[in-house]
Amino acid sequence: MYQDLRSYYWWPGMKRDVAMYVSECLTCARVKAEHQKPSGLLQQPEIPQWKWDQISMDFVTKLPRTRKGHDAIWVIVDRLTKSAHFLPIREDFKMEKLAQLYIDEIVSRHGVPISIISDRDSRFTSRFWQIFQKALGTRLDLSTAYHPQTDGQTKRTIQTLEDMLRACAIDFGGNWDQHLPLVEFSYNNSYHASIQCAPYEALYGRKCRSPLGWIEAGESKLFGPDIVQETTDKISVIRDRLKAARDRQKSYADNRRKPLEFQVGDKVLLKVSPWKGIIRFVKRGKLSPRFIGPFEVTKRIGSVAYKLKLPQELSAIHDTFHVSNLKKCVTNESLIVSPEEIKVDERMCFKEEPIEILDRDVKRLKHRKIPILKVRWKSRFGPEYSWEREDLMRNQYPQLFEKI
Repeated sequence: MYQDLRSYYWWPGMKRDVAMYVSECLTCARVKAEHQKPSGLLQQPEIPQWKWDQISMDFVTKLPRTRKGHDAIWVIVDRLTKSAHFLPIREDFKMEKLAQLYIDEIVSRHGVPISIISDRDSRFTSRFWQIFQKALGTRLDLSTAYHPQTDGQTKRTIQTLEDMLRACAIDFGGNWDQHLPLVEFSYNNSYHASIQCAPYEALYGRKCRSPLGWIEAGESKLFGPDIVQETTDKISVIRDRLKAARDRQKSYADNRRKPLEFQVGDKVLLKVSPWKGIIRFVKRGKLSPRFIGPFEVTKRIGSVAYKLKLPQELSAIHDTFHVSNLKKCVTNESLIVSPEEIKVDERMCFKEEPIEILDRDVKRLKHRKIPILKVRWKSRFGPEYSWEREDLMRNQYPQLFEKI
């Protein structure tokens, strides 16, 4: 637009005005791709104080059904020691059975956790699960909708688990649930860079006795208060290692992101993923708009999440979104032209008519004088004024001079 206009017009700040005008176009804001860094700096959950105080969990589904009827895995990870439990289940398990399995495998071994990080699976958002955890005194920290990075630690563990199960299926064959105990043993005894030791060693304070470490993993020579002191010291070292790893990860992540904040009452556009064959936010296909809206921000949730006021047709969608899915809407509502409000002629042109003459003047050139008029025009954007040549106005709008 700027290149087209500069051939015929110029005024101070022309390029800035053109950029501002284009940014206020609602259609352009909905369909144009973004070529900027993702919004929202990395926000990390706090480091746990003790083992199995804060955990994360997720499900691995759509696995081949085994002879015992298992077709899914419940992955539960301690956020401090990185130790994990892989529990074989069926996708059709009721929440009562999952709650009993949780008591038998987790609470009986490690006690009741303080908080649980999970995604918004229907089982985790069910009323039974929320009431059950509230009775135990556990806080549920659910991830933001359409932003799975909240429980990224569990996703990374699941990736490792799936790789190990594929290797077992290739080398040993048989049902995958037969290999799951050994996979869990192998995972918990593998070195983790963030804690700089194996999860088993971080959890119990000593290396696990395995065929590779019979000599090193002997009986502990510490007794009484020395064991408690050594365990406390090791937890402090692990927390320092975790903090160093988290700071390093945050510095890497923030280099590729930009900060963005909104205030309550701001208008924002919501990102839509144009995946082929996938319906999201009532939009289908590759040519669907990249953003929908605008919607009003009603509440700020934490540092990087916002609650939006969605219309009735989107009532089935969770109304809290990460800032990376939002874009500030600077559309001028007066520029949104409704087709019903436009009156066009037979050549599909919209004409603005003069209303009255407000003033007269004479433009003095070197060899002649040109009478000019100050005219007020009828426009849908409000009153507009301009200076026009009197002879041209008399030829085009003679009815305007009959009123004088």
